[in-house]
Amino acid sequence: MSENSLNYTPDTKAQRFKKQIRKLFRNKLTLLGFILVFIVIICGILAPIIAPYPGSITGVTNFGGMHLPPSMQYIFGTDEMGRDIFSRVLYGARYSLSMGVVVLTFSILIGVPLGLIAGYWGGKVNAIIMRTTDTFLAVPSIIMAMVVSAILTPNLVNTMIAVSFSWWPWITRLVQAETLKVKNEQFITASQGAGASKWRTAFGEILPNCTSIIIVKATTDMGFVILTGASLGFLGLGAQPPIPEWGNMVAEGRIYLPNMWWESIFPGLAILITVLGFNLLGDGLRDLLDVEND
Repeated sequence: MSENSLNYTPDTKAQRFKKQIRKLFRNKLTLLGFILVFIVIICGILAPIIAPYPGSITGVTNFGGMHLPPSMQYIFGTDEMGRDIFSRVLYGARYSLSMGVVVLTFSILIGVPLGLIAGYWGGKVNAIIMRTTDTFLAVPSIIMAMVVSAILTPNLVNTMIAVSFSWWPWITRLVQAETLKVKNEQFITASQGAGASKWRTAFGEILPNCTSIIIVKATTDMGFVILTGASLGFLGLGAQPPIPEWGNMVAEGRIYLPNMWWESIFPGLAILITVLGFNLLGDGLRDLLDVEND
């Protein structure tokens, strides 16, 4: 036995975690994505503290400050009601992030069990679940969300429901495909041979092996969920004024383009930065958690 073998000590969990973090941020684009996401999250959490004019989230009109351009007093300018756009953008981060978290949580809670059951049980169960899923996937997500939101009363909660209604099939399809790959592995056969039930095997053995791909999917989809919610807001089918949701802020400001450009540009930039951040971070997580790339 060599001296190197005798001196070898396995990495601790803390050391492995540090290596994973270094690997994750080795890519500058991934680091950029993390920074952008971190800034958006901090802005949303601390909005009541750092917003210079918290009263701007209401529908109160400030007649003396309408349509003011960006300045030292109003960093992003004011809108048609004299409200501070910077404060409204900060509060808008809270609503957009809340929508992303709620929609993805609901979609995962519905889509993951259905995908596991369809992939592992197979047969008629798989056919019924996946044909239903394919029916939902045949309609573009934004169209499905528009229909559901139009049927319901347009508001923030119903927007979350509408987007969730169109998002769970993507999770189901992803988990079902991953389950089909994992269920033929030797450890699954061993679990079955040991007398484990189908439910135990599916949720105790297969699900942990799908965690990485679910995390990557959720991170990447976060930006697209926010974009979909903003699109509904822009069309008047999402959160309603005076709630400072980025989509309806862009819609309200577009009337005054190009002269009062700041009223639409800054909420639009907030959407762009958020979507870009989550996409870059999701790509980095995909490279990190993809076993074939290790």
